[in-house]
Amino acid sequence: MLFFDKLEASQMRAGGLVCVGLDPDPSRLPETVRRAGNPQLAFNLALVESLSAAACCFKLQSAYYEAQGLDGLKALQETIRAIPKEIPVILDAKRNDIGSSAEQYAKAAFETWGADALTVNPYMGADSLAPFLAYEEKGVYILCLTSNPGAADFQIPGDLALRVAESATRWNGARNIGLVVGATQAERMAGVRAAAPDLPFLVPGVGAQGGSAADVARTGRMAPGAAWAPGFVVNASRSIMHASSGADFAEAALRETIRLRDEINAALEGR
Repeated sequence: MLFFDKLEASQMRAGGLVCVGLDPDPSRLPETVRRAGNPQLAFNLALVESLSAAACCFKLQSAYYEAQGLDGLKALQETIRAIPKEIPVILDAKRNDIGSSAEQYAKAAFETWGADALTVNPYMGADSLAPFLAYEEKGVYILCLTSNPGAADFQIPGDLALRVAESATRWNGARNIGLVVGATQAERMAGVRAAAPDLPFLVPGVGAQGGSAADVARTGRMAPGAAWAPGFVVNASRSIMHASSGADFAEAALRETIRLRDEINAALEGR
């Protein structure tokens, strides 16, 4: 099954487009999990159990796990194993390199860790992305227009983001490419959508970073009737993970996930 078919099925099951980011910062974990043998893993397992009915996918930012050494990598591995098989897992690692090194990054993400999709950096060009795209049933989200202020340094001048979107469309022979487009760039998202009408978006930046779900629904959606329409998932991490710092963190995270899901759905329906 193609990644985006799996994602679409999961969106239908969850009734929405919320991708939950599992980025556990040890300094912000609730006291109730800090006493566990592996606090990151205990935190994640509670969230996965609570959120699996409402989240259409989970995104794991590899930096939070790598920073904790072997315990962090164990948390990454066991979290991915614990996520129900019908729910896609995106590994957010923004990988890329030349030749055989890119092949090893792809193998690590898709075979060793078992992720369904991976974020990658296109700066080194088409040949550097080929090893990732060779995994045709896996998803490859290419950085296009990111949510951080530094996006203005390179991505916006000269319409570089639009060139990335147009190139990604040409490279999409296996229909396994998506684009990372930040919610904080909503005023430019329509241009990216015009340049890549058939590529699904992974949209970070809603919640703690200040992006608007309504703006994403307005400018990022695919045309009605397009394959995989509406064509995006909205990722939220801190606003969901840290909806409460108390023992009820998992229940509070579910409430925030449902709230965001309903907000996006209302925006898509024009309410």
